[in-house]
Amino acid sequence: MTLNRRVMAVAGLVLFVVLLLVIGRLPPADDGSPRRGSSVPILAYYYIWFTPESWDRAKSDTPLLGEYSSDDRAVMERHVERAQAAGIDGFIVSWKSTATLDRRLATLVDVARQAHFKLGIIYQGLDFDRAPLAVEKVDADLRSFLRKYGDDPVFDIFGPPLVIWSGTWEFGRDDVAAVSRVVRPELLLLGSERDVLGIRRLSGIVDGQAYYWSSVDPGTQSGYRERLSSMATAAHEDGEIWIAPAAPGFDARLLGGTRAVPRDDGKTLRIELDAALSSAPDAIGLISWNEFSENSHLEPSVEHGELYLDVLREYVSEASRGEPIDSSDEDVGEPPLATDGTEIGRAVAVGFVIALILGGVVLMVRRGSTNRG
Repeated sequence: MTLNRRVMAVAGLVLFVVLLLVIGRLPPADDGSPRRGSSVPILAYYYIWFTPESWDRAKSDTPLLGEYSSDDRAVMERHVERAQAAGIDGFIVSWKSTATLDRRLATLVDVARQAHFKLGIIYQGLDFDRAPLAVEKVDADLRSFLRKYGDDPVFDIFGPPLVIWSGTWEFGRDDVAAVSRVVRPELLLLGSERDVLGIRRLSGIVDGQAYYWSSVDPGTQSGYRERLSSMATAAHEDGEIWIAPAAPGFDARLLGGTRAVPRDDGKTLRIELDAALSSAPDAIGLISWNEFSENSHLEPSVEHGELYLDVLREYVSEASRGEPIDSSDEDVGEPPLATDGTEIGRAVAVGFVIALILGGVVLMVRRGSTNRG
């Protein structure tokens, strides 16, 4: 009997050690915080308007690829390759029908098709002076796009091709409805409204909303998360798609603007990604891949190197692990501490089990010693 008790004592100690090892590997208790998810498509706004001369106007930074032309297929191939590697699922391409932009879009479509990369369109409904295009022009351009690309799987992010109509706030509801009746449901037509009232104004005549907000400063503008969430709620109440914005920073002073949002070595991007995800989006619209005039670019550049693709890649990795979304502007990406007693309760329960096992082992050893005496 003494030998058996010694065996049982050793077994108890082994069990105790194993239990400690298992406890050490347990994940932290779920505190009920919203969590990042890897299922939300990440799309980056992409511009095909560049010529070598473009880089002479209002640019304080340039790409590592050099002062390229958007006619350069090799540049497009490199862009798609780098975007995919960073976790971007597709580009939202800035377009309206001109001979130059039609040619460049066709090249990009071919590049994306070969790379199994997705595309959407942001239709530029305002001219250079920010005045709305003629409704007849919008109608004709979208009809042309639909004839050429309506069945192309490159554009099937949500099924039918995705087209965001930029500048819908400058068009009357009847004008938007007239175009919508022609192209839906063969296209998913999204508005670009800037507030809840605008979203409700177009309710029922578009398939969703994509808010292009590149100049928010999360360090100084309180309530921006709530604004995104209220707009998302308004869209989702009607069963519409909601694409939430996120940008790494902003500086359009060379274009005559007065705002500059610091990048803060990637912290701004992480804060805005968390804010976007907090609004339960159907996709995130990254602003942008290559908007160098407003300095919202993620593309590797002379000034920033590859920092912002590295930040995005790390963030996407965290999303794949379902890490919590930070609800504040500080310490983005760090899981918040539990405040509901969950961790304390778990520790007490584990401690109780350990005490039972340890007590049993001690009792068996003592009995063995008494019998030997």
